[in-house]
Amino acid sequence: MDILYAVLLMLFLAVVLSLVIVLVAKRLYVPEDPRVAAVEKMLPGYNCGACGQAGCHDMAAALVSGTIKKISTCKVGKVDKNFEPIKEYLAKTPGPDGKTVDAII
Repeated sequence: MDILYAVLLMLFLAVVLSLVIVLVAKRLYVPEDPRVAAVEKMLPGYNCGACGQAGCHDMAAALVSGTIKKISTCKVGKVDKNFEPIKEYLAKTPGPDGKTVDAII
């Protein structure tokens, strides 16, 4: 009978803590600009860090935020394959704030 109580107690704790995790995750959710994912897909994807960022995701986030204006900071990308599409995308696609990014190659 003691084992049954222990199992029920652990089950109850698991359910309660799972609900707490779900509620906290919903409360603390931070939406990310969808342009970051799109620009990241346009980058070469080597995650080499040669641009000075931690990887392609951070490079994309810096380009979208305007922290980095020069797309050719990415050392392994190609002008016609990577940089031109990124420049056009950032110039045409506004973010959640309604602003576009004027990046240079």
